[in-house]
Amino acid sequence: WYLFVRFGEVPRFVMPSPAATLDALLQPNYSWWTNIAVTGTEIFVGYALALAVGVALALVFTWSTTLEAFFMPLLVSLNMIPKVALGPLIIVWFKYGVLPNSIMAFSIAVFPILLTTARGLRETEPELLDLVRSLKGSRWQLFTKIQLPGALPYIFSGMKVGAILAVAGAIVGEFLGSDRGLGYLMLQVQVTLDTPAMFMAVILITLLGMLLYGIVLGLERWLVPKDARVG
Repeated sequence: WYLFVRFGEVPRFVMPSPAATLDALLQPNYSWWTNIAVTGTEIFVGYALALAVGVALALVFTWSTTLEAFFMPLLVSLNMIPKVALGPLIIVWFKYGVLPNSIMAFSIAVFPILLTTARGLRETEPELLDLVRSLKGSRWQLFTKIQLPGALPYIFSGMKVGAILAVAGAIVGEFLGSDRGLGYLMLQVQVTLDTPAMFMAVILITLLGMLLYGIVLGLERWLVPKDARVG
């Protein structure tokens, strides 16, 4: 990067040097920490909501094939709608702020988690389920003792995909309409061709995504045996 800029005589507004990019982080008028906190909140809240809803719906669908037959086609149809097209509607309903951007992150991340979790719950051996039922085990015991441990590799597979999509969803939401956040800041500095600040915003967004993905990866290594992991 440095050599390309140094010896290629690339204009600063096209590609800044690493030093210029780091200098942008020292500009107080960009309120870096505030914008990092806002974008981070949107990503993590949207992702946590996607995880909770995705796992809960998958569990309900494995318990009731009737509900799955009724609601799954609807959810698939909703997932086919480009989330960028939903952005203006979400803004109209919830106005600007952390909430609509968190909802955007949720809407993009929830479906992979739902599908992989549902698949994992169905992979449970029928003999184990029959054994727990024969011992008068409750549905909750069936889930916590048999289905959930067996489905964890699939759940984490969907969680890793969802972590990537949640970051994209939050930034798309900020692009469409926001007054804070790293995506909003990128749009502001684009007008003045402050490319170093744009580069720094991209780097910080990437670091937030790596943090979320790293947390998921750490949890997977802690909870799932190595030979049982998917992907």
